[in-house]
Amino acid sequence: MGRKFFVGGNWKCNGTTDQVDKIVKVLNEGQIASTDVVEVVVSPPYVFLPIVKSQLRPEIQVAAQNCWVKKGGAFTGEVSAEMLANLGIPWVILGHSERRSLLGESSEFVGEKVAYALAQGLKVIACVGETLEQREAGQTMDVVAEQTKAIAAKITDWTNVVVAYEPVWAIGTGKVATPAQAQEVHANLREWLKTNVSPEVAESTRIIYGGSVTGASCRELAAQPDVDGFLVGGASLKPEFIDIINSATVKSA
Repeated sequence: MGRKFFVGGNWKCNGTTDQVDKIVKVLNEGQIASTDVVEVVVSPPYVFLPIVKSQLRPEIQVAAQNCWVKKGGAFTGEVSAEMLANLGIPWVILGHSERRSLLGESSEFVGEKVAYALAQGLKVIACVGETLEQREAGQTMDVVAEQTKAIAAKITDWTNVVVAYEPVWAIGTGKVATPAQAQEVHANLREWLKTNVSPEVAESTRIIYGGSVTGASCRELAAQPDVDGFLVGGASLKPEFIDIINSATVKSA
């Protein structure tokens, strides 16, 4: 059996209780492809995690947007992996470009976070991606490989890791990597995993695309052989997220 399509919705720092109720209602009432075809995870802000988890249809899972690099304690403002596990939150997003660029998280720090979260039983959506300057300088694969290497240095079991390739220049800008651009990086990243981790990990690990994915762009992107799904930002707050989820059927057609 091939890699199951994976669609994540990153709500980022958005929402009120009323807005969250509306988003959950759309998801609960939407006609979405079966769990045999697609795995769906949504990631609300911390404060809404218990509400969303309790109200959402069971086949859609919930993720946190971040967690601390070690056990809890005197780390004001942080949330530990243990707390998320205690709440029954199965997934966490780590290494998102906004945390790397705005909060200065290094690749090594992200690698440590991934390892610790996995050790506490969480599943991880690990983000990698280059800036516009790096792409224009021809450094895309160097950057993505360096970020992935820092994760590979800390873990041995990739079973519960989904890698999200998110070109920074396409996040929240309305620009989307062309299907060919996305496929090229995903294929190169899979080849890097094959060479530097193992052929088995390369074949089984899902590599998803993130960067201004919309209902209009999703099906053509989903058709690419090495694109195993999406991590969706702004569009995950809108009804078109249902269309993005259902683009998974391109793979099973």
